[in-house]
Amino acid sequence: ISGRIRPELVADLLRNTQVALSGCSGMTRTQQTTLSGGAIGAGGGAVLGAVVGGSPVVGAVVGGAAGAVTGYIIGEKHK
Repeated sequence: ISGRIRPELVADLLRNTQVALSGCSGMTRTQQTTLSGGAIGAGGGAVLGAVVGGSPVVGAVVGGAAGAVTGYIIGEKHK
């Protein structure tokens, strides 16, 4: 895996995020914020990992985990 972001990867990530978020209607607020946080974190982590010359995959995993935890905390705070 090179350190460059492939346009197909970005398009797939955006498409998958859109599909995942469109299915949120039957979810609780905490579930929605956890999913959204994870998706946003994974996307941001992948981009950041590639930009700094690291691994986009590792960036996505770390960013997704951090985003999901943050989304869960925010969702629980607004109960």
